[in-house]
Order: sequence, then C-alpha cells, then structure tokens
Amino acid sequence: MGYGLENNDQLQRSMKRRHLFMLSLGGVIGTGLFLNAGYTINQAGAGGALLGYLAGGLILYMVMVCLGELAVHMPVTGSFQKYAAEYIGPSAGFSLGWMYFVGSAATAGVEFTAAGILMKQWFPHSPTWIWCAVFIVLLFTLNALTTRGFAEAEYWFAGIKIVAVILFIVIGIAGIFGFVSLSDRPTPFFENLALSGLFPAGGITIIFVTMMNVIFSYQGSELIGIAAGESEKPEENIPKAIRNVLFRIIVFYIASIIILSAIFPSSELGLLESPFVTLMKIAGVPYAAGIMNFIILTAILSVGNSCLYASTRLLWSMAHDGMAPKMFGILSNRKVPLNALLFTISFSLLSLLTSFIAADTVFVILMSIAGISVTISWMGIALSQYMFRRKFIKAGGKMEELQYKVPFYPFVPLFCLGFCLLILVFLAFDPTQRVGLIYGIGFLVACILFYKFKLAKKVESNNNFENEKVL
Repeated sequence: MGYGLENNDQLQRSMKRRHLFMLSLGGVIGTGLFLNAGYTINQAGAGGALLGYLAGGLILYMVMVCLGELAVHMPVTGSFQKYAAEYIGPSAGFSLGWMYFVGSAATAGVEFTAAGILMKQWFPHSPTWIWCAVFIVLLFTLNALTTRGFAEAEYWFAGIKIVAVILFIVIGIAGIFGFVSLSDRPTPFFENLALSGLFPAGGITIIFVTMMNVIFSYQGSELIGIAAGESEKPEENIPKAIRNVLFRIIVFYIASIIILSAIFPSSELGLLESPFVTLMKIAGVPYAAGIMNFIILTAILSVGNSCLYASTRLLWSMAHDGMAPKMFGILSNRKVPLNALLFTISFSLLSLLTSFIAADTVFVILMSIAGISVTISWMGIALSQYMFRRKFIKAGGKMEELQYKVPFYPFVPLFCLGFCLLILVFLAFDPTQRVGLIYGIGFLVACILFYKFKLAKKVESNNNFENEKVL
C-alpha cells in the first residue's frame, strides 16, 4: 500500500532483457573474483575452494529460483524487501530493507575509496580524495539522469569484466597445456593440484568458514529482483536472465579457480595481490598490469554503481510502505527517486569518512552489517518464497497460474535456509569473523524491536486508511 504518496510516483519499466542480464552477471564479477579468489584457494586449498564455490553456486541457484518465482508473480521495485514484508511480516520487511540499505550504501562508500586508491597507480602524486570526488560525481550523474542511463552504464561495465574473464580463461588454459609460455615456469599441466593437496591442513571445516568469502563473491545476483519493477516484460525477461546468469557465473568462477590452482601453488596465491595480474604478466601480455588495473577499476565502479541503484530503489520502495520518510518516495521529472539517491550518496560519504575518523568503531560496524546482510537477505528471499507458496495454495491458487515455479518445493527454499544458517553458525567459531556476526545480528534485532515498538501502529493505521480510500 502507498503511504501518503501520489499514484503517479511510479518508476518506469525501461530496462531491457540485455540490461537485466548484464546487471546480474556483472554484479557478481568483481573484486570477489579478481582479488579474493586467490586468497580463498590459499585458505581452503584447491579442492576446498572448488567445493566452496560449487556449494555457493548451489545456494545461489536456490536463491535465484526462489526470487524468480516471486519477481515474476509480483514484479515490484525493492522486491525482496517487499516480499519479506508481505509474506513473512512487516517487521521482517523493515529489518531486511534497512539492513540491506546500510550494507549496500556503506559498500558504495568503500568502493569510492578503493577506486581513488587504484588511480594512484597511474597518478601517484595525486590525492586520493580528488579521485573519490570524481567517481562520486560520475556515478551520481549516471543514476540521477534516468534508469536507462544507469542500465546502459552497468551494461558496458559488466561487458568489460566479462571479456576480461573470458580472456583470462583462454590464456590460462593455453598456459596450463604449454601453448603459451609462462615466463620461466615449466608447463604446469595439473601438477600443482596434486602437489599442494586438495584440502588444507585445517581439514574440511575451513571450507565453511571461507564460504562467507564465496557468498560475498556471489552477492549482487539479487539485483535482478530489485530491478524487476523497472524491467520490460518481467514475466519473460526475468526467467531467461536467471537461467543465463546462473550458468555463466558458475562456469566463470569454477574455470577461474581450476586455472589458478593449476598454475600457482596455493601457498603462492596467498601472497599475490591479484593472481589475474600475475598470470597476464608471466604470459607476456603487453601492459598486463595497466590492463588489469583498468579492469579492476571498472569492477569497482560497477559495484559502486549497483550499490547506489539498489540502495536508492530500496529507500523508494520502503517510503511507499511507510518504512522510510515520505520524501524518499518522490520521483524527479525523469522518474528517478532523486531524494533517495541524495540520501544514499550522503550515507556513502559518511561511511567513507568513518574509515578515517572512526575506523575501529563505526566503520567496523558498517562493514560487519554489509557482510552479514547478504546472507540474511538470501535467507529472507528463501523464506518469503516458502511462505508465499503456502499462502498461494491455501488461498485457492493453482500451480498452472504461476508463470515461473521453484522446482522441488519445499525442499529448495528449506535447503537454502539451512545452508545459509549453517554458514552463520560456523562464523561464530571463527574469531576473525565473530565480531562481524555479532554486529550484523545485533543490528537486525535492533531493527525488529524498533519496528515493533515505534513504527508498527503508525504503518498499520496508514495502510488501513489507504485501504478505506480504495474501498
């Protein structure tokens, strides 16, 4: 229901199928692959990393099909927050929405800083804050113009990353079998996989701890749901995008893990800032460092761009449900939630500032919430689909009426919930990630309590008023 906002404050369906496809595919190909894949192999071993990314791919599949059924049946902006409010409860929607907003907006601030630092590789004497400002203005402009402008920018950002991964896979395979010389290294074939062992000394339990890195790498796929309310023909485009994205994500990640594990010993991968850059260098690719730095910069900007979009649309959606100030539900003449975008940018700048002023307190809390919010959001999507199907059948709905269905219901959403919960439980036993878990869960509980005791009656009374107006 609306919340004192005009009916013409509606977003336009201007995203085409190619935008939706590249938005989700590009969202999961970023620093998680280019920078963190080597660290994951170092920690979990080659076999552990493969199992971790395959298990993560299975969880991703379950999340995406659950989201697909919901998004096709109810294609609205800010989807998984809306679904949680509708099918789990308003407090769940409020908590999930604000948790994801804080995580996404804070991540955007970190990406601005990372992009500024990366630019110093080309301009070593320039201050980082200048480049941060340049990229903030650039991404704000792309998001403020039109939804189509954001979608086109993300389409090309994602395209550059995908070409880079395909090039890496081709060069890597050629290097493994000796078709391309790898500097002074002998042709590796798959000897490093056998020499370094498939699993680390810590045993298979380390895989569950490193699974959080895997989940973070796959985050961004849920953007396909947030964008559902602005996509053309969602009943056709969302299922196709989900099928294409899932296959390519898993192939890209698994192929990259196998290639890195075959060429580099796992102990060496832990020391490399980016194994992608190192492989390009030893394969003799001209200007390898500069090319990969540009690609990583593109990945960073892509993540920042997507975070701004996701946070802005969530604020807009929550404003229409009375879970955020009404001003965030107003659209500009270009049908962009400009007030929500300005607030998101301001919050991102605040999180950027805390990385210098309160790095040991506020910044740690924000990043902890950002990390845990992905896993909890995925759990929210799975539970929303489980509850939706139950209510749909109970209300007399027929399966033939659903244009996209989750297979093997109820096992898929329940297994997804179980896997994600298991990951959170294992985090509690890892001292380095326990603090993040405590802050993340603490913020979730605080949101639930705030809604229950401060907001519930206000939202309920306004929704009843809106329903009476309709009647």
